[in-house]
Amino acid sequence: MMKLIFVTWGVISWLGKWITAASIGRILKSSGYTISMIKMDPYLQVDAGTMSPYEHGEVFVTNDGGEIDLDFGHYERFVHAKLTKANSITTGKVYQHVINKEREGAYLWETVQVIPHVINEIKEMISSIAQETDVTIIEIGGTVWDIEGPHFIETMRQLRYDLWVANTFFVHVVPIIHLSHSGELKTKAIQHSIVKLREVGISPDCLVVRTPEKLEEKIIEKLSLFGGLPVERIIQGTDQESIYNVPLAFNEQGIGTIIEQHLFSQANGADLTEWKNLCDRLLHAPKETVIALAGKYTQFKDCDLSVMESLKHAGVHLNTKVTIVPLYTADYEGADRKQKLQHTIDQMGIDGILIPWWFGERGVEGKINIASYAMDKKIPYLWICLWLQTAVIAHARNNCGLTDAHTTEINEHTKNPLIHLMHDQRDIKNKGGTMRLWAYPAVLHEWTKVFDVYKTFHPERFTQENIVMERHRHRYEVNPDYHQLLRDNGMVLSWLSPDGQLVEFIEMKDHPYFLATQAHPEFLSKLDQAHPLFVGLVKASMEK
Repeated sequence: MMKLIFVTWGVISWLGKWITAASIGRILKSSGYTISMIKMDPYLQVDAGTMSPYEHGEVFVTNDGGEIDLDFGHYERFVHAKLTKANSITTGKVYQHVINKEREGAYLWETVQVIPHVINEIKEMISSIAQETDVTIIEIGGTVWDIEGPHFIETMRQLRYDLWVANTFFVHVVPIIHLSHSGELKTKAIQHSIVKLREVGISPDCLVVRTPEKLEEKIIEKLSLFGGLPVERIIQGTDQESIYNVPLAFNEQGIGTIIEQHLFSQANGADLTEWKNLCDRLLHAPKETVIALAGKYTQFKDCDLSVMESLKHAGVHLNTKVTIVPLYTADYEGADRKQKLQHTIDQMGIDGILIPWWFGERGVEGKINIASYAMDKKIPYLWICLWLQTAVIAHARNNCGLTDAHTTEINEHTKNPLIHLMHDQRDIKNKGGTMRLWAYPAVLHEWTKVFDVYKTFHPERFTQENIVMERHRHRYEVNPDYHQLLRDNGMVLSWLSPDGQLVEFIEMKDHPYFLATQAHPEFLSKLDQAHPLFVGLVKASMEK
C-alpha cells in the first residue's frame, strides 16, 4: 500500500514548503525508510526548461534529462533520492497526457473532464513512483486557493479516500503574521487557510508555522484549538542559521515520530548524528575562503542556487567557511575593466572565482575579460557550461592570435567560430526539452589536473576506469576544427566525449586551478558528498 505525505502552502507562497518537504524526507530516511519526492506544479509548461530565471530561479536537471523545478535540487541534496523527470508533475504535462490519450482513442464514447480523467491521470503518475518506496512526499505548488491548482487539491482528497487516513498524512505550511507597529503576532490568516482546506474536504494532520522566533505557548494552544490538532502537531518553523539545520529543529519537535506512528504505527526514531556534525562544520569552520561568483543574475540568489550550495559543501569537506561575493559581469566590460576587477578583488579579499552557467549575450564580454584576468594573475578559477565556451574564446583571443574569435550563438558571422551549434541541434525547431540533456559519460586523461581532482576528492565518481558521468544542458560546443590549435597554444582538452568530438573539460598548463566544464557538476553535490570540482577550487583558493 502506498504511503503518501502531502505538503501544502497556506496564505502566501515562498514560505519554505520545499525545505519542509526535504527536511521531513531527511528525517524519515534517517529513520530507515526509503523515500521518493514529487512536486506538483500548477503552471501550464510541460517542464521548467523554458521558464524565466527571474521568476523561478535555476532549472534543475536530472540524470534522465528532466528540466525541473529548483526544489528538486534540495530534495536530492537532503534525501539522496534518485529522481527523474517523472517526479515532476505539472498541469501542462498532465493535460498533454490526457489530450494525447483522447486523440489516441483511450476515451472513446466518453466526455473527457477534469473529474475523473485529469484526476485519474495525476493518480497514475503518483502511483508509478510511489509504489517503489516506503514513503513518497508530495509538495503541492502554489497556495490552497490558487485558481491554477484545484485539480491537485482534489487529487489529494481522493487519494485519502482511496488509501484511507492511515496511509496519507497532510502537512500544511503557514505563516504567523507579525504586526511591526504593535509587536503582535496574528493567527487569523492561518485560521482562514485551514478553513479553505476544509472547504475542499481536507483537514491537515500537522501545521508547520513559519515564524522568525519561537512562539509563546498561548499562540500554540490557539492554533491547536482552531486547527483541531493536538499541540504537539503544531511544529514551529523558526528561522535557522542554515537550511541544513531545519531537519534537526523539526526532529527535536517530534515531527518524525508523529508521522511514523501515523503511517506505520511505530517509531524507529531518526539518527541525525552525522547530519548534525556536518551542520556544525558548516557553521563553525575555523577558516574562511572567499569565492567570487561572477554572473549575470547575481542579484537573484535562486538563479545560482545549486552552485552556491556546492561551494558550501566544499567548505564543509575542507573545514573552511566559504564566503560568496557576487560579481555582476556586465560591470567589467569597459576600458577600465582590469583596474575595476583588481580593486574589487583586493577590496573583497577574493581567493578564487567561479562563473556559473546561463545563456545569452548579456555579460559575456565581462566573463571573457574576467577569464583573461584569472589566466594572467593565476587566480583559481572554475567555469561551468556556457562559460567553458567563453574560456575557450578568451584563450583563442589572448594566446592563439584569433582576436575576433567568438561563438555563433552571439555572433553568427564571426570568421573564427570557436563555438558553434552542435550538428544534431541544427534541425531542431521546438525549444522545450530539446537541448543536450541527460547524464553523459566522459573519458578523463590520467595525466590531467581534472583526473587528479576526481581521483583525490571523490574516486567513487568513476563508473569505470577513467570514465565519469555528469549532467548536461546545452546546444553549443567547442568547434572540433580548432581543437588542435587550442592544444598547440597551451590549453589542455582534458575530458572528451567517448567519440573524442565533444570537449567536456579544459584546463590551463602552469596554472594552480583553471578548469572549465561543459557539464553541470553542481547538480550532483551534497552536504555529505561535496563534488570534487568545487572541492578542488576551494582547496586551490585556500592555498593561493
